[in-house]
Amino acid sequence: MSFEPVPIFLAPMAGVTDLAYRLLAKECGADYTVTEFTAASGLTRRNTNSWLKVETDPREKPFIPQIFGGDISEMAKTVEMLEDRSDVIDINFGCPAPKVCRNDAGAALLRDPDKVVNMVRRCLDSTDVPISVKMRLGTGSGPNTALEISKRLADEGVLRICVHGRTLRQRYSGIADWDQIREISDSVDIPVIANGDVVDTKSAKLCLEATHAGGLMIGRGAIGRPTIFHEIKQGMGWYDKSAPWGDGGPSRARSWCWDRYLELSQEVYGDTGSKNLKRHAVSFTKGLDGASSMRVRLHSIQDKAQLGREVSDYLHGLCEIENQVEIASSSL
Repeated sequence: MSFEPVPIFLAPMAGVTDLAYRLLAKECGADYTVTEFTAASGLTRRNTNSWLKVETDPREKPFIPQIFGGDISEMAKTVEMLEDRSDVIDINFGCPAPKVCRNDAGAALLRDPDKVVNMVRRCLDSTDVPISVKMRLGTGSGPNTALEISKRLADEGVLRICVHGRTLRQRYSGIADWDQIREISDSVDIPVIANGDVVDTKSAKLCLEATHAGGLMIGRGAIGRPTIFHEIKQGMGWYDKSAPWGDGGPSRARSWCWDRYLELSQEVYGDTGSKNLKRHAVSFTKGLDGASSMRVRLHSIQDKAQLGREVSDYLHGLCEIENQVEIASSSL
């Protein structure tokens, strides 16, 4: 079964989707990127770290910051503060983190559809910038509310809705319920973006077939693997662009992506480097030969430049081994 091209999003993920990683994902084929979710309370109080999360770069267009909070007035004020820099503002009703849900924010708000709708309505009234929403199916306590909320938000005029096919209670366990996403897709006249369990071309096809979605959002499948966007688009026959990392095996792709992430980090953060560098180092090397012992060494390295070189040298070494195997195979 063939599918018309749909946009593919890099999901917002705390500690992962910093600006350098979002730019890397764009270079690897992501159509849209979204910032790490940022507390409205931090932005309205001019917290420096909060505002650093919503910095962007001309190469990221369109720019989509994601915000969360439990206070309707504070959320509306935050939208006003962000509108001069944003192409779309995304509101998070999907985060299952206890520290977020304890403050009646994120996925915890799904227990109260009226509050969700009122919050989004106030945000829409506060700006001319389009508003999108990301949510889960419900809290997992009582009936799921995503279908009701989606219908009401579509009537309010949101740009699109992304649905993660799990409940708050599930967090990231179990299997994403694509059937419930399809029910929402078939019930509203705005794009519904499917999120959950898309990890390669095969799962992307199955998800689109099951959900009738107008796009895909990839989260955990893109951690340490920004190449997933190019791989899916090529596998779906949506374009025939050559990969920016050229020919070669998986080590070549990871090595190129890591080196490019370091370059982008230098460009956007300067000598301070990315705060997420060590976390990305673990993700980029996960499952590779000798990675465990290499990561033990990383824990003792405090200098970010040295850490970056250590991972680069390790990945370059794997590329050399991969090349030697290819040469040996071709000579047989």
